[in-house]
Amino acid sequence: MQSVLYSQLPQQVAKLVNIKPQRPKEAEAFVKAFLKRSLPKKSEEDIQDILTRKAVVLEHLHKRKRRERKTKGKGLSAKQRREMRLFEIKPEQQRYEIFLPLHELWKQYIRDLCNGLKPDAQPQMIQTKLLKADLHGALLTVTKSKCPSYVGLTGIVVQETKHVFKIITKEDRLKVVPKFNNVFSMEMDGFISYIFGSKIQFRASERSAKKFKARGTIDL
Repeated sequence: MQSVLYSQLPQQVAKLVNIKPQRPKEAEAFVKAFLKRSLPKKSEEDIQDILTRKAVVLEHLHKRKRRERKTKGKGLSAKQRREMRLFEIKPEQQRYEIFLPLHELWKQYIRDLCNGLKPDAQPQMIQTKLLKADLHGALLTVTKSKCPSYVGLTGIVVQETKHVFKIITKEDRLKVVPKFNNVFSMEMDGFISYIFGSKIQFRASERSAKKFKARGTIDL
């Protein structure tokens, strides 16, 4: 190993890399100084031991950059959102005609989801997709209820929470209808679907991943 490190470069190689040949002692001193700089953590004895036993792997020291921790901003709590009234629909915005474009978008969304609602489509398959669909913009009608005042109420869904639907009626009235103990219907391209509100007491995001089992009879 030493004979290779300290041997003189051939003249052709020296001319090619533009290096002046050094005498053996100078070459040996240069190699030792170079290894000392390259291996600052090693003593001269350790360097000599490495040279005689195995190949030398030169260390490259570099300062490690400290990674700055990115602090994620905390979102608002449910209480803070309620206090700020972020989801409150102002009285001047409670107009049926404002939400008609939303209803048209929802109809196109359902057509794409159910592949056009073709006459030969299986009702059970469509029903399953509608149960998981986002109902913001849907035109819902309360067909059955344990509270008679809700029966016949029709409007566009403007907000949905875990337990209630907020719908805007044609009379420009915002109604809050609980899901519990109510049956809703929605008509789409001649297809009428019935939804038992007691069975969909989930948020819209949770309902999309929920597996609904077919049941023979369902009570309010």
